[in-house]
Amino acid sequence: MTIIPKNKLFKVGIIGLGHQAIEDHIPAIKNLNNIKLVGIVDNNRQKLKTFLKENRGIKGYTNFNNLTKNHKLDFVIVALPHYLHYEVTKKAIKNKIHVLKEKPFAISLEEGKKLKELARENNVHIVVTLQRRFNPIYSTFFQLIDKIGRPFYLEIKYAFYTDQPYSGWRGDKKLAGGGCLIDMGYHMIDLLMWYFGLPNKVFCELSTSAKENVSYTAEDTAQVIFRYTTKDLWGTMLISRVIPPKQEYLDIYGTKGIIHIERGRIERYASNGELQESLKREQNWPSAAQDQIEYFIKVIQGERKNISDPSFHLNHLAFIEASYESSKKHQYIDTHPFLKL
Repeated sequence: MTIIPKNKLFKVGIIGLGHQAIEDHIPAIKNLNNIKLVGIVDNNRQKLKTFLKENRGIKGYTNFNNLTKNHKLDFVIVALPHYLHYEVTKKAIKNKIHVLKEKPFAISLEEGKKLKELARENNVHIVVTLQRRFNPIYSTFFQLIDKIGRPFYLEIKYAFYTDQPYSGWRGDKKLAGGGCLIDMGYHMIDLLMWYFGLPNKVFCELSTSAKENVSYTAEDTAQVIFRYTTKDLWGTMLISRVIPPKQEYLDIYGTKGIIHIERGRIERYASNGELQESLKREQNWPSAAQDQIEYFIKVIQGERKNISDPSFHLNHLAFIEASYESSKKHQYIDTHPFLKL
């Protein structure tokens, strides 16, 4: 990898002017002195016009190729619907531009492997944005895990209610790569991979029937049972965008205690349920986007190892594809062979 000088002003372009760009990436960039946002790409001309009127000095384009022709970029942030990620990421890599992108890494394992190889050939870094990695609540897990003995069971849940799970591209499996499991569920899958690695076996059931008289192909609910055969550890993961109330947690049950993790809080309990210690962090999300970009810059400069690189995310995609295969065959599916295909 080419080492970039530490005092360099990094020029970045953002692809996609949606919620993530407006609420997370752009405010984060404005808070960083060594990064300059030079261009925005979005095919919605009115949205682009409104943004440019409010943000003087930034160029707007409806085509990614025009952005790369007019600016020498150090990296791009890809914040597009799932089905548009691949082609834009591929173009950026071929132009020797580093990529910070929204999850999922890809909508299929095949696409993920192609991106990994292309990035290797062009000496380009790809980092997937996963805010929980930059939140001390979630990293505190590693300080507590040895205190609960040997983990034997995991319970994961991420659910909320939306009235129209079938709406837009998210309701079409071909466009989204799947439903709630590959979309919102990707965050919980990442925690599982970060903490424990890729399970050996999965059994999955899916639902596309939460709404009457509506047909859609992307699952609204997914239940996955997973097992690590070498660790004597198993667990369940429930992901849903139609089950209220909104809940997001990970519980780890060990032979000597329990760890409970949710947004803004991590707790350790004794085996009988008595609280032993707790860490809370209020208003913990605004800094995560900025922390991610700062980390990404350090990866580009060679100062940090890429903890969210393509090789790692192939595990996520293997878990997802094995789960979808299991739902078709109604049987346990081995995950690791997917990495070898």
